[in-house]
Parts: sequence; C-alpha cells; structure tokens
Amino acid sequence: MEKSIFVKIITAVTVLLISGCATGLSSTMPIDSASSTPGGTVSLHGNKLQLTGTPLRVGDPLPATVLIDAFTMGKVDLSQLKGRVLILSIVPSLDTKVCEAQTHRLAELKSRLPADIAGITISRDTPFAQKRFAKEAKLPGITYLSDYRDASFGRSTGLLQEESMLLARAVIVVDRQGIVRYIQVVPELSHLPDMEAVFHKASALYAGT
Repeated sequence: MEKSIFVKIITAVTVLLISGCATGLSSTMPIDSASSTPGGTVSLHGNKLQLTGTPLRVGDPLPATVLIDAFTMGKVDLSQLKGRVLILSIVPSLDTKVCEAQTHRLAELKSRLPADIAGITISRDTPFAQKRFAKEAKLPGITYLSDYRDASFGRSTGLLQEESMLLARAVIVVDRQGIVRYIQVVPELSHLPDMEAVFHKASALYAGT
C-alpha cells in the first residue's frame, strides 16, 4: 500500500473515531432507511463525500474481486460463492463504534436466519485488525474479509470514498446465482443501515420468493 494512501486511511479513521463512529454502541443510534447510490455521494455530519469506482446496481452480477479472509489469509472471490444467499455488511472501519454496532446487528440478523445464509463483513481494515476484532467481539457466524490491498472491492462496486480511501457504509444482498438483489448505501456515515429490510430481503430470497 502506498504511503500516501496509508496516511489517508489513518487520518480518516481518526476522524471517524472522533465523530460519527465514536458515539457509543447503543440501540439508540440513528437508522437510515433511505439509500444513496454507488458512485454517488454520502455524508459525514452533513459534509458531502464522493464515492468512486464502477457503480454496482441491483440486477448486476457481483463483480470478481480478491478479498482476504482475516482468519485464513486466503484469497476470496465473492463472485464464485454461488449456491448461497449472501449478506455483505460493508463498513469504513471496525475500530469505530457505529461500525462495531453494525457488525453486532449483522450477527443478530444471522441468528434469525437459516444457518446457510452467509453473513460477511467487509472493510479496509487489515486482516490482522479484523481478526483481533472478531476474537474480542465473539460474534458467531460472521466471516471477515479485508479489502486492504488495493481496494478492488470498493472500486468495483462504486463504494470507495474518494478522499479517505475507506469504504462507504452499505449492505448488499446477493442471491444464489451471484446476482445483486438489494443494496443500501447509508446516506450518513454516522447512521446504521436498515437491517430489518435486509432480513426480509434475505428471507425472501432464501425461500425463493
């Protein structure tokens, strides 16, 4: 990773810790039901942030990208994980409170769904940071994948923040054929996604309706 990009990431994480993602792990955190679009803009406390990359749309196949599994350090291409419904929970950094809360909500959601629906957290944290978080959080049924190497996932979905080089906050649901059926890009980074809407979509896809 280039030094300038690394510095941007560290700076952005610091900003998030001080602001939106440091508000405390709480059920009272705001939840957004609206969505921005991949490749569009999001905000952090009203400050507009541009997303870059190829915008992903509902109905598109999940693009082929290389992510790193935090526990095995193996390469994972999500486009090859056919045959299962996937819930992709995308966060700027696990070392922040809103992102931590989002991951806890993913685990809660998973506990209400069939076991073979995959719950996957994706961030640009290093695999080592993700593994540390996973061991401390002890959330069952969650796979942690890192986009730290070259942001290929962020670039191929239009979910990469242009300035900070962190990922936007988003949730994507993918059907058994690898087709994207639901996307929410949370408009305000300090808010949580609507995980109840994710639950209903994933349940319907699993049931084949």
